[in-house]
Amino acid sequence: MSTEYTVVIEKDEDGYYVGSVPSLQGCHTQGTSIDQLLERMQEAITLWLEVEGEDAPRLHSS
Repeated sequence: MSTEYTVVIEKDEDGYYVGSVPSLQGCHTQGTSIDQLLERMQEAITLWLEVEGEDAPRLHSS
């Protein structure tokens, strides 16, 4: 079973991409590229869910 989460991505004033998952309070990270950000978002979501005791999701990007 795979769960999908919406990731909100913004670019900050220093050029970093910042991603957050609105449905997972406090789940956010940043990266210097979209690819790096998506990789780090997968890690952040996995860690968030481990702390909460849930299964890790698969992050889908298009």
